[in-house]
Amino acid sequence: MAEDRGDPLAAWTERLLALGTGIAPEDAKAFVHDLYTAAQAALDEERAEVEFQREE
Repeated sequence: MAEDRGDPLAAWTERLLALGTGIAPEDAKAFVHDLYTAAQAALDEERAEVEFQREE
């Protein structure tokens, strides 16, 4: 499994693939990666806003 090789998103990709048929593993992996990236960016933005508010 990819998770065994150090891929932190592998478990989420596997969960997505287990939800149904018809999605290619590459598409599932790309979706999970894009979702993670967007969530991380939103978190970073939120942290920056909190830090900005704290400094004012």
